[in-house]
Amino acid sequence: MADQVELHGWTAVVRDSKILLAPLQDKSTPLPLSSLPFPTSALVSRVDAYAKEKLPPGTYNHSMRVYHYGSAIRQQYFPEWKLSDETYALACLLHDIGTTSSNIRSSLMSFEFSGAIVALDLLQKELNAPKVQAEAVAECIIRHQDIGEKGKITTLGQLIQLATIFDNVGLNEHLVHPDTIKAVTDQFPRNKWSSCFAATLKEEITLKPWAHTTALGEDDFPNGVLNNKLMQPYD
Repeated sequence: MADQVELHGWTAVVRDSKILLAPLQDKSTPLPLSSLPFPTSALVSRVDAYAKEKLPPGTYNHSMRVYHYGSAIRQQYFPEWKLSDETYALACLLHDIGTTSSNIRSSLMSFEFSGAIVALDLLQKELNAPKVQAEAVAECIIRHQDIGEKGKITTLGQLIQLATIFDNVGLNEHLVHPDTIKAVTDQFPRNKWSSCFAATLKEEITLKPWAHTTALGEDDFPNGVLNNKLMQPYD
């Protein structure tokens, strides 16, 4: 069981990314996509097909960029994290499932929480994924916008936080080499993702003024997404 816990990203790490990254030297070098392979297991293939069906193309491309940016970050900065590529891929594919036009309106819960329930039901009830893996993905989805300074988070949750905030806001731009960014965005274009995601955030805040997204700033977060200078050349 201990091996399974580590494999599916249940290892606790510091939640504050500034503390996590502070002792690390800049190690980013260009990585071709071939060095960041996407898993091809039967489970990932079925979830990938589900994501392509349910997510708008822009959100699907964002999910794939998050996978590749996170994989690059882990490979170059956290090689000691013994985290399954399969589990990380599942989390990436499903982390924004709560933002679809139907899901965002089908629950009063914040999209991360309602999306985690959708993902947990899909993985456990429909696809028979191991409980330890399905729950790791659900926890990760719940906490992928839980940016903060105190406490701990799982390695899976921390990695997806680093990758999503990198793609959405351009934070910690040193973590991924510009050549890798170009390779990833060439394969999975942004297609005005900044304006698209900012509109989704504003939509949820309008529908649910209590939404967890507001913890990042009702105006600050959408504006940060819109003013993502790192990704402007690729938008």
